Amino acid sequence: MAFGAAVAWGQGNLPQIAPGGIANGASFQAIPLTAGSLFSIFGSGLASQMASASTIPFSQSLGGVTVQFVNGSTTIDAPVSYVQPGAGTSSQINAQVPWELATAGTVNLVVSNNGVASAPTPVTIAPFSPGIFGFNAASGTFALAYTYADGMFAWPANAVQGLTTHPAAPGSLLIVYATGLGAVNQTIADGAAPGSVLTSVNTPPQVLIGGISALVEFAGLTPQFPGVNQLNIIVPANAPTGNAVPIQIQVGGVSSPATFTIAVGN
Repeated sequence: MAFGAAVAWGQGNLPQIAPGGIANGASFQAIPLTAGSLFSIFGSGLASQMASASTIPFSQSLGGVTVQFVNGSTTIDAPVSYVQPGAGTSSQINAQVPWELATAGTVNLVVSNNGVASAPTPVTIAPFSPGIFGFNAASGTFALAYTYADGMFAWPANAVQGLTTHPAAPGSLLIVYATGLGAVNQTIADGAAPGSVLTSVNTPPQVLIGGISALVEFAGLTPQFPGVNQLNIIVPANAPTGNAVPIQIQVGGVSSPATFTIAVGN
């Protein structure tokens, strides 16, 4: 598709992408994006209505919104999972970086809202941009990690009203959800979930719990949701204990933020 045919300029108020408003979809850190990963866009006028994808694979248009990566003369549409209107930086889009952009380098990103396009914004596509999904509570940002034995989140006891939570015991198996771990060993369509196709990442990550390396038993894509990485890890026997133990993913020399925590205790 030619770029000139894909977007329209000068029609009313343009959608505007905020400076630093293109971010990892889990950590919301403004770092290079990675093919296959989920990402978020923040700005103003990016959408005219709130809408969430109701089916998988995700569509390339949602609520009149499209997200396009322009790589030279080639335009690639991104699968879109969520759009929200707003001014300032409150307008938001959640989408997936197309898998075929793995070696793209720097490309331009364009948001179109009902045919009206934003100015192109340069974005770098890198092999890795790890981010752990989290839950913001009054006491901090808890990593989306649960204990395999009982399915309870590895957070402080009674950390979130209405949920049963407890610290993870040293030596226990944790399931952690993230995005941005890079290429996998199977071909997955843009916007699709692997389903029964078992995937694993091509570059094994390291997971640190309180600075201590954890055994990673599996790292791949979760079967149920597009662009989400699942890691099965063993909490180190010598991991520090407490209600806010940092958990990080490192892959290809890139680390997720240390601001995401779990609870560790006996």
